[in-house]
Amino acid sequence: MPTLNGFADFNPDVDIPSLKDKVIFITGGTAGLGAASVEALARHDPAHIYFSGRNAKAGEALVDKVGNTKALAALTFIEMDLSSLSSVKAAARKFAHNRLDILICNAGILNVPPSLSKDGYEIFFATNHLGHAMLIQQLLPIMINTSEIEAADVRIVCLASPAWRMHPKGGVDFPKLTTVSDGVVGSFYRLGQSKLANIVYAAELARRYPNILSVSVHPGVTETGMITNLPPWRKTLVHGSLWMQGQSIMKQEQGILSQLWAAAGAKRSEIVNGAFYMPVGVLTTDKLDKTAKSEKLGTDLWEWTEQALGGVKGN
Repeated sequence: MPTLNGFADFNPDVDIPSLKDKVIFITGGTAGLGAASVEALARHDPAHIYFSGRNAKAGEALVDKVGNTKALAALTFIEMDLSSLSSVKAAARKFAHNRLDILICNAGILNVPPSLSKDGYEIFFATNHLGHAMLIQQLLPIMINTSEIEAADVRIVCLASPAWRMHPKGGVDFPKLTTVSDGVVGSFYRLGQSKLANIVYAAELARRYPNILSVSVHPGVTETGMITNLPPWRKTLVHGSLWMQGQSIMKQEQGILSQLWAAAGAKRSEIVNGAFYMPVGVLTTDKLDKTAKSEKLGTDLWEWTEQALGGVKGN
């Protein structure tokens, strides 16, 4: 299959096969790319779609919206605060199926004031990495069991971004993960290392659990609240960066293509386990720096994460 370098090359309505019998979980599913992904995948008749978020009213509205279409998929909304490890652990307990085929780690934050999470971790890292790591840890036994079913194709898709390039020296400044970011530059570093962690953690998952396809993808800079709610000076930086690259902000229907392609559209043989993809389906691992490709960083991040998750009680 040729590299997908244009939006017209992948049409989820026709290029995603039937998802019959498959169970899906999408984080951040109440708005933006998450909600659009729920709707798109529901049209391919999976057995069930779980989706999470903090806004219960928006979650219920999406369940009603999909229920009023021709989609046959059953939907379950799970209220979850990704920045709270106990909230994530409690939410995972509400997963009621004995199989999970696709987990899309879609949620994330981009523009928040410097702060610590309820668990005492820097807010970008707590939300963009640790929360998803807790969800993966809790659901991994079910995904491993699912991977043993004949003809199963279990996948974990982690959303990343070019912000990984802003990571500090060494990749992740582990000693400072329990401190608040200092100033604008510090905030960029903290965001950068959290997005780097998405890439490194997906690669480490692939090494440890090769029967599960784990990849990271960049959806592209998309017209969602994450971008439109930025302060003016940040918007100017985003638009300026895109202009220099000959690009523009994508529409939401374009922004969902990367994760849909990796989660269900591409054949397993067409994806490199542990790789990083730019939109849409462009293998970009070779353009990562040595830090982002470091297996030692993958091991260090895994061990630090396991220690951080240990002993967390669910609500």
